[in-house]
Amino acid sequence: MSPKVIRKLTTILAADAQSFSTAMTRDELGTYTDLQAARDVFFKLIERHGGRVANTAGDGLIADFPSVVEAVHCATEVQQELTQQDSGLRFRIGLHLGDVICDGDDLIGEGVNLAARLQTMADPGGVLISQQVYDQVRNKLSVGFEFLGGKRPRNMVEDVPVYRLALGQPINIDRAAGEAVGDAAPKRRSRVSQVWSDPEPEIPQPSASQSTSRPDPLSEDATSETGASHPLGALSSEVKGKRLRYIGIGTGAAVLLNMISGGSFWPAWPILVAAGLYGLHSGAALLGKNHIKGIPLNLWIIATFLVCVNLMTWSGTLWVLWPLAGILGVGFLTRKKQTN
Repeated sequence: MSPKVIRKLTTILAADAQSFSTAMTRDELGTYTDLQAARDVFFKLIERHGGRVANTAGDGLIADFPSVVEAVHCATEVQQELTQQDSGLRFRIGLHLGDVICDGDDLIGEGVNLAARLQTMADPGGVLISQQVYDQVRNKLSVGFEFLGGKRPRNMVEDVPVYRLALGQPINIDRAAGEAVGDAAPKRRSRVSQVWSDPEPEIPQPSASQSTSRPDPLSEDATSETGASHPLGALSSEVKGKRLRYIGIGTGAAVLLNMISGGSFWPAWPILVAAGLYGLHSGAALLGKNHIKGIPLNLWIIATFLVCVNLMTWSGTLWVLWPLAGILGVGFLTRKKQTN
């Protein structure tokens, strides 16, 4: 008696790093560190949005979500956070809602393959979604969508409508089918563990006549119909930037006033402590990264705090060098352990 096949309807997220093999050839250790930092972002946001990682292979992963809306939110936030990281890796993401076969914790089937195909067609730092995903989220999200037309992946008998998340656009951009960018037929395999080694075809560009007749809604110079910025993209980055500037200026001014006054500016101490605690709690969210040069961000925050304390209690000696050496030593040992 053959075993019972378990199926489920789910939203599949497929992600893969652009030109990972080339980057490893240039800088193996640095690329591996960037990959680990990117995985931290993926794992954190997938869990936050109620998803789970079903498969990891090389520089890519497959995840699934019970909610289509949460899956799109996750993909958007992942790309925004990775963009803010000091990383040499850029990821492509594809999303599809489909029926899949559950093979233990792994997922198999046409739904997974289509998500992987969308991922290979996406721009680095971009997200492509299928018609099924678009139908579920078009009226639920403020992010814009650009219709790229019908694509026919290899071995499929029908075109597949494809949409691109316009991460810099505030409104939906639903292009007519006649404005399709063009077909792209990436290679396709049947197993989840095989999809990451496929070639990465580029989405064909519009002809010269098309490019002059309408602006590219994803270009840096393009403006939306409302002229507003995207609330989840540029606005969040602007708010984070302002918070970082205010914290840095406020803390720096307090430390400087304490030094000038010979240590009598007592408010500098609660300001410094508050800034340090805030950095430990929310620093990763503000900076969009958990590591800097492979060393955990919290160690850098503690080191900065100790430098400020040394300056505010200046007695002619740099005693802070000793704890700094210990902190950075622990950081480098942690980085070395992760790479082994």
